[in-house]
Amino acid sequence: MPNLQPQVVLLHGVGLDHTMWAQVTERLRAAGHECIALDLPGHGGQPPLRQTQTLASLSDDVLTRLPEGKIHLVGFSLGALIAQHIARYSPERVVTLTCVSSVCLRTPEEAEKVEHRLATAGDNFAGGVDASIERWFPADSTTVSPDIIEATRKTLLANDTESYLHAYAVFAREDRVIGSELQQIRTPSLAITGELDPGSTPEMSERLGRAIPNCRVQIIPGTHHMMPVEDAPGLATAITAFIDESEGHQNG
Repeated sequence: MPNLQPQVVLLHGVGLDHTMWAQVTERLRAAGHECIALDLPGHGGQPPLRQTQTLASLSDDVLTRLPEGKIHLVGFSLGALIAQHIARYSPERVVTLTCVSSVCLRTPEEAEKVEHRLATAGDNFAGGVDASIERWFPADSTTVSPDIIEATRKTLLANDTESYLHAYAVFAREDRVIGSELQQIRTPSLAITGELDPGSTPEMSERLGRAIPNCRVQIIPGTHHMMPVEDAPGLATAITAFIDESEGHQNG
């Protein structure tokens, strides 16, 4: 008989690919959850983006590649915005929604900072990669191995610049688009981020928690933006606990 248990589907962030989830998927499988990590449009093994995108167009692409049946949907950063869009407009597919390191309804100051990064990203792409690595893996943080940091750098540098900019524009701007729809999400949700994340801040997860009616918020102490590699055990434990509790409520 086919496995009727909902799969866990994981969506990465802009400029990355499905390999960022390797440590998390290993732990989710060990906990008994079948899971798959997908490449976002224009990333990894997917064709590069050659025209302006919207959150809806990226989400529609991901929808066509989801496994059959209901899923537990986990998104990181840009992947979290896509996951929110899918939960809003295809709620029949999503059993639970987990938003990892998600932006939410940026303030004017926060929007100005990300617009500046978008405006300059194409001028010196390698320099932008270095800046991202410095933000994600601060020099005073020793919890991520140099090998993982260099692998992340190589993934970022391998991006097609035009494709990256199309995806980054969605990340930079369309939290405002999905932000006005968050109250319509009825899926049990978890907003989780690192205490030290300077971009997807704890306050943004608190905003998500206030905007989505059935959403809990969890802040992981001492963790920065790249939680899936900086604290994979802690993140996997939080996702597993949330999914297991949700499934228990549905079966009870």
